[in-house]
Amino acid sequence: MHTIAIIGGGASGMAAALSARDSLDNRVILLERQSRVGRKLLATGNGRCNLSNANAGPFAYHGNDPGFIGPAMTRFGVTDTLAWFAALGLRTRTEPNGRIYPLSDAAGSVVDVLRLAMDARGVETVCGFTAAEARREDGRFILSSSLGDAVECDKLIVACGGMAGGRLGGTKDGYAILRGFGHNRTALRPSLVQLKTDPAWTRSMKGVRTQAFLTLEQGDTVLARAEGEVQFTDYGLTGPGVYDLSRAASFAGEDSTVVLRLLPELNKVDIIQYLSDKRANFPNYQAEYLLSGALHNSIARTVLRRAEIPLEARLWALSDAALEQIASLLCRYVLPLLGTLGFDDAQVTAGGIETAGFDPETMESRIVPGLYACGEVLDIDGDCGGYNLQWAWSSGRLAGLAAAGLIGGAE
Repeated sequence: MHTIAIIGGGASGMAAALSARDSLDNRVILLERQSRVGRKLLATGNGRCNLSNANAGPFAYHGNDPGFIGPAMTRFGVTDTLAWFAALGLRTRTEPNGRIYPLSDAAGSVVDVLRLAMDARGVETVCGFTAAEARREDGRFILSSSLGDAVECDKLIVACGGMAGGRLGGTKDGYAILRGFGHNRTALRPSLVQLKTDPAWTRSMKGVRTQAFLTLEQGDTVLARAEGEVQFTDYGLTGPGVYDLSRAASFAGEDSTVVLRLLPELNKVDIIQYLSDKRANFPNYQAEYLLSGALHNSIARTVLRRAEIPLEARLWALSDAALEQIASLLCRYVLPLLGTLGFDDAQVTAGGIETAGFDPETMESRIVPGLYACGEVLDIDGDCGGYNLQWAWSSGRLAGLAAAGLIGGAE
């Protein structure tokens, strides 16, 4: 009987533990530094747990080698993942945009089926174990905790996650362990995180949500594009559309800007026509009502103030040039980028342990036999929308089965 230890009780770690127990000949120990497993998972999707996406594919992933995901995603794609969860007792539903949630709309349901399945299958879960040191002696791994406890195993799976979500358990532990075995790490940046912009033209709209097209620009170069919901804050921007820009924003240089198209369904000619018709049909309206029916009042007033148009001015008094200036702002609402919020606020870490050091067919180290890694600790991160959890399930399943000798590559 082999002993397989998994460091990290998050999504990829629990998937690895359950998969390793598909062979009952193996003893499986899951080591979690917090007081319970799945704590970060409980917070995903605003507590609903966006556990996958029906549209998952290579386009949604990033890193030095996004193609590394291929074998794991082929062997354990979305359909396989949903069937695996269904066998554990979880029912799901897919929204029109492809996002997949538990039928209960509660992340706790996902954690519960995983936790109960691990108990039923004999996975030994040890909470409060922080792996302070990991070494290999005589073909076995020896893990020492910060409290002096020790665990020995034949196979080791590192599934510690990344630095994102520090208040919920984000950690550097996995990087330190794998670097200790000779693996290299890329630069780390927060991703799926809020953007800090010049607050002068967002603070007045704090809490307001709108649909928009977004571009991240540096001079004449477009660094990234996105579309979706944007929420204004007193420090800048948040929301799903913003998260899709945030990875590029984390790596962007100085003098970058975020540009919003605030009426994404209309081009500039259509907007000017809309404003002209409003002026002609309601000449005695005050300017603050020019965009009523098209935009939230707070956004409309902020745009007018930025265009230096008095809110009390009558529409008949607005020149064609004034209407064109308003239309220009609605098409290109430019906000200087000041950076992003930090890892504590991020949903995922961009960067990680270099994938070149691992076999994508098994997730096994090319340097140390019997050592595996999966999930966010590696230099793979996905877009907003369930893609990161799909990578966690796929890579965790692959690592667990390979460590158990159920698929090629294990001893």
